[in-house]
Amino acid sequence: MTTEIKRPPPRGRGARSNASGRYEQLTRADLDDGWTHKDPVPEQVETQVFRDAARTAITRNQSPDIPFDRSVNPYRGCEHGCVYCFARPTHAYLGLSPGIDFETKLYFKPDAAALLERELRDPSYTCRTMALGTNTDPYQPIEKTYQITRQVIEVLAAFRHPVGIVTKSPLVARDIDILGPMAERGLARVAISVTTLDRKLARAMEPRAATPGRRLEAVKLLTKADIPTSVMMAPMIPALNDAEIENVLAKAADAGAIGAGYVLLRMPLEIKDLFAEWLEAHYPDRAGRVLSLMRQMRGGKLYDAQWGKRMSGAGPYAKVISRRFRLAAERLGLNKISRPLDTSQFKRPPAVGDQLGLL
Repeated sequence: MTTEIKRPPPRGRGARSNASGRYEQLTRADLDDGWTHKDPVPEQVETQVFRDAARTAITRNQSPDIPFDRSVNPYRGCEHGCVYCFARPTHAYLGLSPGIDFETKLYFKPDAAALLERELRDPSYTCRTMALGTNTDPYQPIEKTYQITRQVIEVLAAFRHPVGIVTKSPLVARDIDILGPMAERGLARVAISVTTLDRKLARAMEPRAATPGRRLEAVKLLTKADIPTSVMMAPMIPALNDAEIENVLAKAADAGAIGAGYVLLRMPLEIKDLFAEWLEAHYPDRAGRVLSLMRQMRGGKLYDAQWGKRMSGAGPYAKVISRRFRLAAERLGLNKISRPLDTSQFKRPPAVGDQLGLL
């Protein structure tokens, strides 16, 4: 008779398991056949990076509840390992697990900048704000090596194309030399994700991301360079980090942020099981409460993908969070009306071999 071996999670990772992706025909389990009596020990899973031979750079969407219709994602998977990441299920398209695979098997797009330039040169292209960081973090650790995000921003700067960036990495400050002049023209803005000020919670929930303090330092550097910067409290998790709303926004305002927003925890597909598993391991005393409140805000389910509700939820508790956030932001002078990024400056620079214009 065999029994399944419950292996401890690998060190320094967010997910605690690595179940097969939803499109796989086979599932795998470690079984104890009685021949070994050693207790399993946590393993060290190394990060692997693979080349992604993407054919296009721009991803389009028609979602009516998000403020952009196009984005560039230089990487697939994310080493930050945030257990709540709504992008985890996309790894199933690659035949991989949304669990540990998502944060250890990463893909980079070496041709992203060249592909983007080709698409921007298409005569039919119409300029609207380009988003970076809408799926996985464009400034995750491997960006230090590959610098694909920087290359993409250089292309956007050359075309005078507006860009909005979302990240939880202070590495974004490395590109102030490009983003600063773009912001001066009304072509760039940045949002830094600060989910919590509690370093213990951040380490458990976002194990390979920068500490909250370092993210706020990045806000200071960006605002000092006159780059419009906001703070995103995303995700908002009831009974886990929602008590910090006022403190997070106060620290954001002190750092110079001009705006703030939040997104309620989203748990599509595999995220539900991964997050529940994480909760039971790290916060067993409040796991039931967290999931109960999520169901109250999602019409009795753990997730509701309905447009207009998926970002903020519904019901009394969701209304309390919304009101607290709005009042705190107003008191701190955040979210005042600011001008949108300027799309009128878009201009295709001369390419090598182009005929020069007449004077």
